[in-house]
Amino acid sequence: MPGHPSLAGRSFFLVLSSTGGMGGGGSALRVCADHRGGINWLSLSPDGQRLLTGSEDGTARLWSTADGQCCALLQGHESYVTFCQLEDEAAFTCSADCTIRKWDVLTGQCLQVFRGHTSIVNRILVANNQLFSSSYDRTARAWSVDKGQVSREFRGHRNCVLTLAYCAPWDLPGAPCVEEAVAGGLLVTGSTDGTAKVWQVASGCCHQTLRGHTGAVLCLVLDTPSHTAFTGSTDATIRAWDILSGEQLRVFQEHQGSVICLELANRHVYSGSADRTVKCWLADTGERVRTFAAHRHSVSALKYHAGTLFTGSGDARARAFDAQSGALQRVFRGHAFIINCIQGVQPHSLERPRSPEDKRFLLTKNRDVSSKSC
Repeated sequence: MPGHPSLAGRSFFLVLSSTGGMGGGGSALRVCADHRGGINWLSLSPDGQRLLTGSEDGTARLWSTADGQCCALLQGHESYVTFCQLEDEAAFTCSADCTIRKWDVLTGQCLQVFRGHTSIVNRILVANNQLFSSSYDRTARAWSVDKGQVSREFRGHRNCVLTLAYCAPWDLPGAPCVEEAVAGGLLVTGSTDGTAKVWQVASGCCHQTLRGHTGAVLCLVLDTPSHTAFTGSTDATIRAWDILSGEQLRVFQEHQGSVICLELANRHVYSGSADRTVKCWLADTGERVRTFAAHRHSVSALKYHAGTLFTGSGDARARAFDAQSGALQRVFRGHAFIINCIQGVQPHSLERPRSPEDKRFLLTKNRDVSSKSC
């Protein structure tokens, strides 16, 4: 793409099997190499039967997880695809061309173009019949999925909006003091300005500004039952916040480098860092309970599944750890560049029945996303 470096050659994703005994390497079941640029993101359909990939080549592709065949080529973006989300009946992609597109998953036809952002659209999220987006133009937006029009603009960050999460109104407490504010749910955004913000979706007003980080907020996850947000930053800390009151609840600080990715599972927070480690913390106290070492570069992706923690790294390896003991179970080799996304595939969505212990994961590779400037 003009003005943006791409990887030479054809990029691919691997379908890797984690079957068999502990130890050893994972085997590549499929290699799909139709994209002509790095793969920035992938998304599985809710039923696990289709996979959507968004690429540096400006296209997205739909694949069958059963046989690895490309089902549809989604063409129309004028620059690289930054992120994608696959739903049952539609696919959504966003791009450095400042637009978001909605696609028919059966025909590959573009159904809607969402225009309004004035810089790279970084992330999108489809929830509660709304589309939320974050952009390098310092705004987040809410769109009507059906009409393709902006319904709310969330303006207040002083720099790029990198990450976002949505909390539906039925997941929030019904206290009279907050009932009106959360009627349409809350949107949480993280920015390179060092803050996270909580927005009232119904009104577009900023509900809380979460201040405390001394570096860019790179990632966030929500624990909706406790209305708590966890944010990771270039200041090497994770912070827990009450999104209703804006109170900082606790600080997790043992990493020696930027916190790049977060995963929340079973009241534990997993954090991947530029210091080449993953750490496991008790979500309710901030106590570190485990460190997962073995990576030779930054940890760029995390996925917890059925007692196993899968990690992706800048060393072009994916790894499987026993989440309880921290023991390294397997190393997956085959990619040539950083792995920046991991998605799980249930066994029944593949070509033949498997035992419950058969866990398979789809991995993408690409260059370090931090090379993009705001």
